[in-house]
Amino acid sequence: MSSSFSSLPRQSTNPYVATINPYSSARRDSYGSTSHGRFSRTLKRLFKFPQMDFEVAVWEMTSLLVAPKKVFRNMYYHKQTTSTTSTSDPAFPYLLLLFTFLTSLAWSLAYAHPSLGQILRIALFFTLIHCLLSCILTSTLTYFALPRLLGPRGALTRIQPGRRRGLFGAQTGVEGEEVLEWSYCFDVSLRAWFPLWVHLYVLQFILLPLLSSARFAPSILANTLYAAAAVHATYVQFLGYASLPFLTGTHVLLSPVVAIVTCWLVACVGGWNASLKLAPVLWCAADLRGGGVGGGARVGGGARVVAPGLGQAPGM
Repeated sequence: MSSSFSSLPRQSTNPYVATINPYSSARRDSYGSTSHGRFSRTLKRLFKFPQMDFEVAVWEMTSLLVAPKKVFRNMYYHKQTTSTTSTSDPAFPYLLLLFTFLTSLAWSLAYAHPSLGQILRIALFFTLIHCLLSCILTSTLTYFALPRLLGPRGALTRIQPGRRRGLFGAQTGVEGEEVLEWSYCFDVSLRAWFPLWVHLYVLQFILLPLLSSARFAPSILANTLYAAAAVHATYVQFLGYASLPFLTGTHVLLSPVVAIVTCWLVACVGGWNASLKLAPVLWCAADLRGGGVGGGARVGGGARVVAPGLGQAPGM
């Protein structure tokens, strides 16, 4: 009897080493580590609002603006205990879509014709296309591209091999964890989209009466706002993937900053105002109200630009 009990594996008291227990890892492989198990667990929690941690989601949103590295350090510690980089809590996406919907109401009430159809159109464009669809496309692109470029056998890894070590430590856990999950890419894309929402959907809405001018100072301010939003989102994307120890050379994800600064300089020197051409409400195929501009120019998939200050050419 004593020999049969002695043959059983010993449980470790260290939570970071608990994954080597064959019984716990088998259960995790059945319900947690497989893509089907993670998807099923997330799907079951979609409508269980009492189980969602909205407090952590609000903390993440605040930290993304002032200290984004804290967010991905928390996700790194989450991986040490769950063997998965993605989170199954949909609180952050729910809050982000809710905030985007609320800002769509503000933009539509301020610039669209006062009709229910136009309000719903802008709300659907803001939440489903601007936010959700763009994050899905970005996460899908990174999911297929990054392992082929920066993974253990990636093209850039073979050219410039280096030690694989993330921002918060080297790879830990059981063998076979070096897999980039699509759900993690989606989490990173959502968190990178949040500073875009703050800069371009909230701050730009507040400052638009000041920005909607073809003069030099408003153009500089508008272009700087867009450049800051793009740089912030790029930095959040970089932090998200640099925290993964199995990706090498993630500093190349910061290369878009060079293009962003170049476009900012060209736009400022050329007198181009980003707010007049790229305001979110212009890309909703909606009828905007205000004084007509050349009989109503078509931009943003058929949107008729008739809002004062938006879409105007210099000197008009």
